[in-house]
Amino acid sequence: MSDEITIVVNGKPHTVEAAPETPLLYVLRNELGLHGPQFGCGLEQCGACMVLVGAEAKNSCKLPVSEVGDAPITTLEGLNEDGSLHPVVRAFIEEEAAQCGYCTSGMIISATALLMQNPQPSDRRIRAALDGNLCRCGSHLRVLRAVKRAADLMWGEEA
Repeated sequence: MSDEITIVVNGKPHTVEAAPETPLLYVLRNELGLHGPQFGCGLEQCGACMVLVGAEAKNSCKLPVSEVGDAPITTLEGLNEDGSLHPVVRAFIEEEAAQCGYCTSGMIISATALLMQNPQPSDRRIRAALDGNLCRCGSHLRVLRAVKRAADLMWGEEA
């Protein structure tokens, strides 16, 4: 049974026809054509499907679209504004923190959520925030450097 569900994605309202239990990831990819969030494990364990719901990073592969409510959803596509790269995206590029790229969207979303809450996180806090994002390529040290660079870009070194 499908319902009309309205969600706000990347600053724009969208009304979709979906069963309430449909995973948000399926709506984002199949109905809205957004491919930043990836399908990885489907079990909320790899982080490839990560999106911001409000200011919180959430796995979208099992999150029912009906549970999002009025909270704004931001995907990788929604981070950049006015043609400018978001500081986290820019830092990931500058630090060459992506290798195969499959986990990158989720890592960027998780890092963005962290930096919205903590402008100068410690290495330990960065690792904890990215713990739900699996990367098999081994770019972990570059990701750590990218998050630190993004913090400096977003908040300045004195934050």
